[in-house]
Order: sequence, then structure tokens, then C-alpha cells
Amino acid sequence: MSSSDKQPSADYGAKDIQVLEGLDPVRKRPGMYIGSTGLAGLHHLIWEVVDNSVDEAMAGFCTRIGVTLLADGGCRVEDNGRGIPVDPLTSGPHKGKSAAQVVLTVLHAGGKFGGGGYKVSGGLHGVGVSVVNALSERLLIEIDKSGARYQQEYAKGGKPQGKLAKVGATPARGRKSGTTVTFWPDPTVFVAEGTEFLARTVLERLQTMAFLNKGLEMVFKDLRPEKEQDVTYQYRGGIIDFVKHLNASKDALFTKVAHFEDEDNEGGQTLEIAMQWNTGYYEGIHGYANGISTIEGGMHVEGFKTALTSVVNKYARSKNLLKEKEDNLLGEDIREGITAIISVKLRDPQFEGQTKAKLGNVPMRSFVQKATNERLAEWLEENPTEANKMVKKGLAAAQARVAAKNARNAIRRKTALAGAGMPDKLKDCSSGNPEESELFIVEGDSAGGSALNARDPRTQALLPIRGKILNVERARLDKMLKNNEIQALITAIGGGVGDEFAVEKARYHKVIVLCDADVDGSHIRTLLLTFFFRQMRGLVESGFVYIAQPPLFSTLVGKEKIYLKDESAKNDFLEAHPTHKNDFNRLKGLGEMDWQELKPTTMDVTTRTLLQITVADAALADDITSTLMGDDVDLRKQFITTNARDVRNLDF
Repeated sequence: MSSSDKQPSADYGAKDIQVLEGLDPVRKRPGMYIGSTGLAGLHHLIWEVVDNSVDEAMAGFCTRIGVTLLADGGCRVEDNGRGIPVDPLTSGPHKGKSAAQVVLTVLHAGGKFGGGGYKVSGGLHGVGVSVVNALSERLLIEIDKSGARYQQEYAKGGKPQGKLAKVGATPARGRKSGTTVTFWPDPTVFVAEGTEFLARTVLERLQTMAFLNKGLEMVFKDLRPEKEQDVTYQYRGGIIDFVKHLNASKDALFTKVAHFEDEDNEGGQTLEIAMQWNTGYYEGIHGYANGISTIEGGMHVEGFKTALTSVVNKYARSKNLLKEKEDNLLGEDIREGITAIISVKLRDPQFEGQTKAKLGNVPMRSFVQKATNERLAEWLEENPTEANKMVKKGLAAAQARVAAKNARNAIRRKTALAGAGMPDKLKDCSSGNPEESELFIVEGDSAGGSALNARDPRTQALLPIRGKILNVERARLDKMLKNNEIQALITAIGGGVGDEFAVEKARYHKVIVLCDADVDGSHIRTLLLTFFFRQMRGLVESGFVYIAQPPLFSTLVGKEKIYLKDESAKNDFLEAHPTHKNDFNRLKGLGEMDWQELKPTTMDVTTRTLLQITVADAALADDITSTLMGDDVDLRKQFITTNARDVRNLDF
């Protein structure tokens, strides 16, 4: 019997208590510290080190951060900040050890708890670089401080290889102080998707950090063969440039960007807000707290929205842009087409959830609301042309909202959206438990026939769609609701649509897009993902949206047909079978697979592979969606060309 099969002892006592020392807890349960051991967790190692350097920048001691992907698979992060302290601790359980070694080997150790080292900080828990050390095969730290260079190396699992040692003087040319952390992720930890970093993922994060920290230079280098590139981000306009960047793929309603800053010295809070409207139909309000993307919003976003609605309505009334009998514009009317960045900094931020997705500090709401009330009112008075355009857009949005409401009601009457009526083509599952229920959205009737036979009818539902659904990036909700395929999606999934969507009412906790692996299939996938992101955002944020991954290739090994997921899997197969002589058949469509093939390769929960769609940073997702689905062809071509070398999953 293996240890995992061992039955629990009825005699449960002190001998059964296990204490994990040092960094052992991280090795034992890495997901608790970095979220996952897939690609997201792998890149989280870089974020932990970079965030420490950004904290130095926010404290006013760092002007340049460099991230280099090395040819041998490692990553180097360097800054010109103050450098991690190198002197030994004089008391406590780690007395005599260098401060740097304690930071690298002890969880919850750092300079961000007492307030002396950092006024504000994104890396709050003191686990960052120690977690990176724990999950690395090797780590090297170099510190420049007081004219000297110090160095220490760590082996697998964060084991120090000797003490921190002075290895010479700080180079005559270069930084006078700073920290360099070079690490090589442990492949025995990141087994799911390997240890190869994605350049685009790193570039997106560095660019956002450069936008949020005005003037900070972020330098990226990729030294890997055939992926070489050198990119520098630095924005003198800070979040003003951020807003312009996000609106570059849209048609701006006016060229000016409303921008203001405020500070509460007594409360230790600062804010900076920039906003601009475009002619599109979606709001893009993106909150950041101490540089951390709060994709679920929080008090700072609530305060901004409340003030925005109040100020704009007050302005519209004072200028007779709203008729006497007209109701006030709703917040959603005013926010249609807005792109806004709300960046706040504060002491002791309280983030709800381990992912730091929502800011919970209540005083921040009133601080942002008061500042926005005052400063935005001034901006509207000083810029009447822009203010009038924005109010008129809100009035048009209000008319469309009424039309959309009527369209919703018509759908409810027609298909019993709020009741039990379901689309005729939906082949539902028998389970009524959303947590175990899956909805496969299948392209075309031929594939739908195979999928119908391959599914588990108890937990797997099927909804075939015909052709390409409406591109919702270019349409208001009232137009969308006239589209038959979109009506079927809304009805089948449940929970409503748009601002009314309630993820807790969704009938399935896995909505799986199953399309061909060709150009048309990719387009249909992208259209569906755009719909979910724009009109059922909670579905994506809850991790309920997936892409099925049917195999691209098949080949015969003897009399057995083998299926291979993609080009990479094909290459791995050839490496393992160098004498393989049979041809590889590229599967062009799901219709070519009978149900006996589709079930084990794509639908059976025990053997399939699914790609989960997530949103790490709403501003980035908004930008990519607008670029890929908008009208600017040149911008779309540029995006695809720039990122072609780094593609693993092109859809989102």
C-alpha cells in the first residue's frame, strides 16, 4: 500500500502533527502562494520580484527596472533601488544572519510591516522573494550597497550555498546601489505547462507598471534563441498615456484627457485619475491600488462611479442639456464609452480575497468621491465642448438602454427567459447542479452530431450554433438581442445579460467552446469570447469559460490511432519515436471525427484537456479585445505580427 493509500489512524495524537520548517510549506503547497503551478504561477515568480523593485520606485528610490529572459531558461530582475539590507540581524531567532538571507529564506520577513522601510507597498505579505527562492532550482542574488557588491547563491528549494559575501567593489560604471535577482524555476514544480516564460505576458505587466509609475523606466530583454528582442517602456505622462493607449484602438469622442490628483496627508492616501470617452459602447474603468490591478473594483472604484454620476447630472441640469421632465442619466448611461484609470496609493491596504482583486478600505471610497466631485466639476466647466459631447453620448445611451429593456422583455415573453423555456436546439443535461454541469457550444450541426453521442448526458449539455455570431464589440445590447444565436446563448446559460448578468444564476459552471482548429473556428471562438467578456463578464472572472482542445494530428502506431494535441506534442512524439514512419494526418474539422474519437480526446473529463479563460488585468483584456475586434485593421495586424513568435493560445 502506498503512503497516499494509507488509512488514517484512529489513534490521533501529537505524533501525527507535522511542522513544516522554513520554505517547506511553499514546496508542499505552492498553489497557496502563487495561485497555480501552470503558466500563471510560473509568471507570478517574476511579478513577486518585480513588485519589490516597484515598491522601491514608489518609495522614490528606484528609476529603472530591468527584466531579462535568459537563454538557459532563467530570469534576471534588476533595479537601481537602495539594495536589500546586507547587515546581520542583532536579535531574534535569526540573529547573526544577514538581513538579505532572512528575506530570501523566511516567510513573512521584510521591510513592509512596520512602515519604516516603505510608506506604501504592493508586496504586502513579505512572502515574495522567499517564495521565488523556494520554487527555484537555483537562485543568485547580487546587491550593490555602500560601494561594495555582495553575492549569495541558493540551491534547489532555497538552500543557501554559503553566506552572503562581499565579492568586490560596485562597478565604476553603472548603478551605485540596487538589487539583482536571477532565478531558474524548478521544473519538478511547474510540471503542468513547463518553465518557458511568455514574452508577451511579461511585456504586458511591465508596460502597465510603467504607465502607473510616471517616468519609471522598464527595460525588457529576451536573450532566448529566435525570440530575441529588446523593449523599453517609459511614460512621462503616466496614466494619461495609459488612457490614450487604451483608446488607441477605439475612436475617441474628443482628444482631451481629464486628469487630476489629490492627497490626504493625514490619512496617508493619494489618488490619480485620468479619463476619456470614446464612441464605443463599453465602459472601461480600471482600478489599481499600490500598483495592483483590482479587477473586481472596490472602494476606490465605487467612490469614483458615485461621484461621476452625480457630477455629470448636475452639470447637465445646470446647462439645460437635460429637459425639465427628463429623468437623470443613470450611471451606466454616463459610463458608456468611458476609459478611466483610477490609481490610488495608501498605507495598509485591505484586499478582499487572496488574489487581491478588490480593495476593501472604506475611507478610500469617500476620499475618491469627494475629490472627483470637486475636480471633475471644475474640468467640465473648463471644457464645455468636451462636456457637452459626453452628455449627448449619455443621452443616446439612455435611449438605447430603453430599447434594450424592451428587447429583453420581448425575449422573456417569447422564450420565458426568466422561467423554464429553453432553446429548441439545446440538448440539456439531466443534472440540475450547476457545479457539475457543462455546456458545450458546438460549431455546426455535423460536429454537434458527434458531440451528442460523445457526451455524458447527465452532466454535459450541448448547444449547436450556426455560423459566426454577431461581433458584439461593434453593437449595442438592443441590436445584440435581435440576434437568434445570441438569444439562444443567453437563454441556455441563464443569469441574464449585460449589467443584469448574475453569475450565481448561471446554469453551468463550465461553458466550453468547441470549434474547429481552422481559421473560421478561431474566429468563432474569438467572437464568443468577446461576447462573454463584454456581456457576461462574471462568467469569465469566475473561471467558468473554457476552450476545448481537440487534437490537431493523428497517426498510426501499429494498428492503434494516436492523437496529438498540437505541433509541440507532435514534435515530442517524434523525439520519443525517432523511427516512426507513418504519416501524420492533420484533422481539419470536428466533423471528421466520429463520436468514438471525439469522446476520449475532447469531451471525456478523465482524458481531455481544457484551456481556462481568465482575466488577470481587466485593462489588458479590454485593450486586446478592442484591438482584435475593433475597426482598426492596421492596429490588429501590428498586434498579431508583434506577438506571433510567442503564441501558444491565440484566442484571448
